[in-house]
Order: sequence, then structure tokens, then C-alpha cells
Amino acid sequence: MNNLKDGILSASNRINTVHPLQTGSNSKTMPTGFIPPAVMSESTFRELREVIYKQSGIYFTDSKKYLLEGRIAKRLGMLGMKNFEQYIDLLKHPFHAKNESKELYNAITINETYFFRSEAQFEALIEVLLPEIMKGKSGVSKTVKIWSAASSSGEEAYTISMLLLEKVKPLYPNVQFEIWGSDISDHVLESARRAVYREYAVKNMPQHYLTKYFKKQGDLYELNEEVKRMVKFVNLNLYDNTALRSMRNFDVVFCCNVLIYFDLPSKQQVVGQLYDALNKN
Repeated sequence: MNNLKDGILSASNRINTVHPLQTGSNSKTMPTGFIPPAVMSESTFRELREVIYKQSGIYFTDSKKYLLEGRIAKRLGMLGMKNFEQYIDLLKHPFHAKNESKELYNAITINETYFFRSEAQFEALIEVLLPEIMKGKSGVSKTVKIWSAASSSGEEAYTISMLLLEKVKPLYPNVQFEIWGSDISDHVLESARRAVYREYAVKNMPQHYLTKYFKKQGDLYELNEEVKRMVKFVNLNLYDNTALRSMRNFDVVFCCNVLIYFDLPSKQQVVGQLYDALNKN
């Protein structure tokens, strides 16, 4: 029991001094003298998996134990912890759990994406869905709301923004467009708001869009303000039913490469909430 208590106190002291959420540091340097933790036991894996599942709906199958172990080991290094059991205690700690959960989500989610990744979906949006949606809009003030759920570093939401500017807004000058991007990771949301990308992110970008909407600075590409202004990013856990009640009256929801993290009951819950977020018809 004393070892568990010492682990929480050690983690607490570590957070109070150099925790990146409180200092703004993005450093990945391991503490001096850090000793890599022992292999995660099966019982610890199951307990950690359950904690993550209850908080986020993200489920790690037995075959993904190595993945969870590797990513959590990096957090242990950052926090100066000796074993995975101490980390579980931190996630259950009444004061520090909330902040560490944010770091946990940053560590365990994969955020590989790029602009114009799913061209068929964007084509369907512009050529099929939006013309039909416009027919159902009435009144002088018309608003179309589009949600990019699990938007990562913003490439999908900003692709939609550029397509609307190029192909849709000229046809519907009196229509207001709102694009929302949400993710569970604060780290990728910060990147999305900065909107500065490397070569990989723009590898599928048509040259016209790259030239018109980006400013190249060395090996980086900075998105212009006109595109950024159309998108609002929020931190949102798709497994949090209470938080999702704030997401309503959307005309289109994009939900790409996120349900793979959930088991069947979680998928059903999330899809039900996404359905409720849509306008009728």
C-alpha cells in the first residue's frame, strides 16, 4: 500500500514541477537516470484497458497490448514513474486524473491524416449532398453546419473549407457555412488551430489549392486566414453523451477512421449520438 501511495505522491510532485500541461512545455526528454519500466503484466493491461474504456470508449484488444504498453511507457518516462501500476493510480487520482487523461489521449490515439485524403467523400459532399441540402433550406438567413468528428490536426475540416470557398459559396452567396472540428486530443487541436503543415500533409493537394491558400515558409506550409476563419475546433470525447448533446442541428457529419478505436457497444453509442446531431431529413 505504501508503494502505491509513494507512486501517486511521486507522480504528483512530478506534475507540479515539470508537467507539460502546466508549464506549456512539449519536451519529450526523459528524466535523468530514468529506468524503463518492467513489462506490463496481463492483469495490469486489463485494468488499464478498463480505465481507458470507461473514460473514452476506446478499447484495446489483447493483440494491441504491445501498442498500449509502448505508448504508456513514454508517459512513465516523462513522469519519472517506476511501473505501470503507479500510472494507473495516477489516472484514478481525484486531483490529477483529469489533466493526465488529456496526455493519455494524446499518447494512445493515432493522428495520421492529410489534405484531400478521401476525395470520393468530398466529391459526394459538393456534388450530391449540398445541392440536396440547399433545397431544404428556407428563409432569408440560411446556415449549413458541417461537423468533422475526430478531426485530428485539421486537414479534413480545412479541406472542406477550401472546397466550400472554391465550389459552393460562389453559387450560394447568401448562405452561411459553419464547420466544426472536434477531437479528444488537445495536442492535435493546438496543431489544427496553428494550421502550419509539413510536406506530408499536402502531398495530395491539388496545386491550385496549394498555391492559392498556403504560404510556403522553408519546408512548412501555412494556411491562410480565410480558410481558417470558417472552422471552429473544440475538444470533444465522442463517448461523452453529455458533451455530445451540445452538438446539434448539423447537416453533414464526417466521421472517418475513428470507429476503429471502439468495440461494438461503444460504436453503437457513438453512432447514435452522431445521428442525433443531424437535422431531420
